Amino acid sequence: MTDLEKQLLGWRLTTAEILYRMPDHPGLLQAYLWQELDQAPRFPQLRQFLDFWEARLDGRIHRVTVVSAALVRPAEIRHGQDAGWLH
Repeated sequence: MTDLEKQLLGWRLTTAEILYRMPDHPGLLQAYLWQELDQAPRFPQLRQFLDFWEARLDGRIHRVTVVSAALVRPAEIRHGQDAGWLH
């Protein structure tokens, strides 16, 4: 499925800021930004990524902040009716 098809089916651009503790210096926090098309409010793609992080990466997650926005809605797509020539 293309990104446009996903957006027309209600998928949203989702951005997550993941603050995690540095493995060698647990007192320091590092930020990681993740951005994908996902389905709000369950966010299955983000959950899959966070599960991968917990299972495979050493940095322990401190906090995740999520924002989501619909970029394209079906009512915003219009077919052009006029054609012109420019020379």
